[in-house]
Amino acid sequence: MTTMLQSNVLNSYVNGAWWAPETDEGAVEVVDASTGDTVARVSTAGLDLGSAMEYARTVGQRSLGDLTFHQRAVLLKQMALALTERKAELYELSARTGATKADSWVDIDGGIGVLFTYSSKGRRELPNTQVYVDGPVEQLSKDGSFLGRHIYTRLPGVAVQINAFNFPVWGSLEKFAPAFLAGVPSLVKPATPTGYLAEAFVRILTESGLLPEGSLQLVSGGVPTLLDNLRLGDLVAFTGSASTAEKLRAHDSVQTGGVRFTSETDSINASILGTDAVAGTPEFDAYVKQLVAEMTTKAGQKCTAIRRAIVPVESVDAVIDAVRARIAERTVVGDPRTEGVTMGPLASLAQRDEVLRQVGRLIEGGGELMIGSAEAEPGPGAFVSPMLLRFTESADEAVHSIEAFGPVSSIIGYSTLDEASDLVARGGGSLVTSIATHDTAVAAELASRISAFNGRVLFLDRDDARSSTGHGSPLPQLVHGGPGRAGGGEELGGIRAVLHHMQRTAVQGSPEMLTAITGIWHAGAASQPGGRHPFRKSLAELVIGDQVVSGSREVTLDDIETFARFTGDTFYAHMNEEAAAANPFFPGRVAHGYLLVSWAAGLFVDPEPGPVLANYGLENLRFLTPVSPGDSIRVELTAKQITPRETDEYGEVRWDAVLRNQADEVVATYDVLTLVAKEPAAA
Repeated sequence: MTTMLQSNVLNSYVNGAWWAPETDEGAVEVVDASTGDTVARVSTAGLDLGSAMEYARTVGQRSLGDLTFHQRAVLLKQMALALTERKAELYELSARTGATKADSWVDIDGGIGVLFTYSSKGRRELPNTQVYVDGPVEQLSKDGSFLGRHIYTRLPGVAVQINAFNFPVWGSLEKFAPAFLAGVPSLVKPATPTGYLAEAFVRILTESGLLPEGSLQLVSGGVPTLLDNLRLGDLVAFTGSASTAEKLRAHDSVQTGGVRFTSETDSINASILGTDAVAGTPEFDAYVKQLVAEMTTKAGQKCTAIRRAIVPVESVDAVIDAVRARIAERTVVGDPRTEGVTMGPLASLAQRDEVLRQVGRLIEGGGELMIGSAEAEPGPGAFVSPMLLRFTESADEAVHSIEAFGPVSSIIGYSTLDEASDLVARGGGSLVTSIATHDTAVAAELASRISAFNGRVLFLDRDDARSSTGHGSPLPQLVHGGPGRAGGGEELGGIRAVLHHMQRTAVQGSPEMLTAITGIWHAGAASQPGGRHPFRKSLAELVIGDQVVSGSREVTLDDIETFARFTGDTFYAHMNEEAAAANPFFPGRVAHGYLLVSWAAGLFVDPEPGPVLANYGLENLRFLTPVSPGDSIRVELTAKQITPRETDEYGEVRWDAVLRNQADEVVATYDVLTLVAKEPAAA
C-alpha cells in the first residue's frame, strides 16, 4: 500500500484508528514548497483530544508495560527495517517539503538510524526487565540488614511530542524512540507545513503491525487545548521557537500540575576558526566547507545550523571570499526534483517571509550583506539564496539575539581567544559550537571557556575532517540540547534520554526486599548453596540466589614465586620481603591478586561441557585484604542477575563472587559474567 496522499485531507491516528475531521471548514491548506500546488488540507475539527490522552494512559501503558526493555528494543529495530523497506515513498513526499535527496537522507535515514541506535543501546545497556537500577548499593546499617538503592520506573502517562517543521521524520523519531524504550506511549504533534510526511511514516508503522496498541498516536493539525488535557505523569517534549516554548512552560499543567516539560529551541549557534587555521591550512578549508554546508543543507532550516561564524579579524576577508567561491561553485537553488539542484526552497512562503524579515532586522542591527540577496526569488516557490552578513562591531546585539531560520549566517571578527569565548557566550546558550583548530592548546582553552554555554562542542581538524559527522548533525548517542536559549533539554544522549521518561526513586529495605524489587541478588538475601552445581543449569532452570561455596586452598610461598616467574610479574610486594614489609599496605610478601582470582575460578568452576558457554569478563574487581603465604582462600559464587537475550539462544548471567580468607575476612569482590544457554541440551 502506498503512503502517497489519497486525498487532500490529512488524517490523524488516535484511539487505535485513523480519524478524519468532521469538516474541512477552516482547514489549513498546505502547499508544495517549490510549486505552490496544494498537498493537503489540515484540520482537527471534532477531535476528542482528551479521549486520545486517556487511550494512551490506559491501553498504551498496558501494552507497553507488558514488555521488557529488550522486547521494546527489538521492536524498534523491526520498525526501522519496516521504514527502510518503504523509504522511497517517504523520499517522494519529502521532496514536496523542499528537501533535496541529501536533505531527505538526513531526515529520513537519520530518523531510521535513531531507531536502530536505540534498539542496539537498549539491548546492550538496559536489563531485560522493566526496572532500571541506578548506582551502587548504599549500606544503611552496620549488619547489612537495611539497604538503599535507586531505581527508575516509567512514568504512568503519555509523552506528548510537539515537533518542528524542518525534520518531520527525524524530529519525531528522536523523541519517540527513547519514550518507547522507556515504556511510555507517545502522542505526536507534527508541525502543519510538513505534517503530511510525519503522517506517512506513521501509516507505514501502523500497517507493519509492529506497534503495541496505543503506543503511538498522531494528531495532524492544531491543538490549542493540548496542555489542558495533561496531568501528573505526563510529559511534553517540544521543539520549536524559544518564545513558544516559554508560553507552553508557563501553562498551569507545567507550573503546578506536575507535568514534565522539556524543550529544544532555536539557538544562535557559533563556529570558531582557530587562530592557527589560516588560509591554506586543512582546518581553514574544513571550516569553510562546513559553514557552507550548514548554510545550505535543509536550506539552513536547522536548529543546529551555524548562525555566527567567529573568525580571527585578519581572516574575515579570506573566509568571506572562500565562502562566496564555494557557494558559486557548488550551490544550485531550485526545485529539489530537478537534476543538479543542491538547495531547495524553504518549507513555506510564510517561512520565507519570516526569514527575510529577520534578515532585515539583522541589517538594521549593523549587519552588511556580503553574499546573496535579501529579496524573495520570483515565482510560487519559497526560494531564497544563501546569505552571509558581516558585522564589523562584534558587540552589536542583533547578531547575538536575532535568528533568521534559513540559509543565513553572519561573520564576526575576534582578536583574542577570550573575546571569541565571550562572543559564544553572548548567544545566551546554544545547541552546538564547533571549533576548527589543530592547536591542542587553543582547543583546550576554548573548551574550558565555552562548554558551559553549549550542549555539544565539535572540534574539527585535519585528523577528523573526513570522518566527522559535522557541526549540525546531532547523534543519538550524544546529548542533543543545550542550556539557556537552547531550551535546557536533552532530547538525545543515549540512555539518558530514556531515563528522562522515567522516575528515579530511592528504595530502602532488606536485602530480600531489594532483590525482589530490582531482580538483582543482594548480599544477605536468600541463597541456595549446595545441591546441583549452578553451572549445570540453563537459564530456564537457574534462579537468582543459586550459589556454590567452594572448599579452601592454602597459598604457599612457592605458589607466589611460581606465579611470578610464569607471568613475569615480579613486583617487589610479591618477591622482596623487606621491601614489602616497608609498604604500609602489606604485612610482608603477599600473593598476586590475579593469582587469587585465577585460583577462585578453579575453586568454583564445573569443568564439564554444559549450559555455560563462555566467561566473557570480570567487572568491579576490588582487592580488599592482602593474602600472605600460609593463608587460605575460599569463594562464594552466587547468581546475581539473569538477562535472557531476546534474539539469541543464550543469555547473560552475572555472578557475585566473594573471596574470603581463613579468618572469614573479605579478600576480594567482583562480578563474573557468563553466557548461558536458555534451555537444557537435548538428551
